[in-house]
Amino acid sequence: MSSKPKLYMPTPDEDAAIQRGIDADPDTFVPTDEQFAQMKRRGGRPKIDKPKVSVTIRYDHDVVERFKASGDGWQTRMNDALRDWIKTHRI
Repeated sequence: MSSKPKLYMPTPDEDAAIQRGIDADPDTFVPTDEQFAQMKRRGGRPKIDKPKVSVTIRYDHDVVERFKASGDGWQTRMNDALRDWIKTHRI
């Protein structure tokens, strides 16, 4: 016996009733071919000048737990702590 749910397609009468409901809805917007052609994907977020870099790094357990214990945004706070350290130390 299959564990997949069975798909039930509407009958032609049900399909016609659904379409009548769609046609009667004043909020239904059906774009023209010209309007549809103007709808382009914009490619997501705009590019930033200095994107963050994904790295894999290992920290001591107690350091990570201390930052995590401060709640959401702990990675940003860790980044800020490293930035503050850079300001006061020569690399």
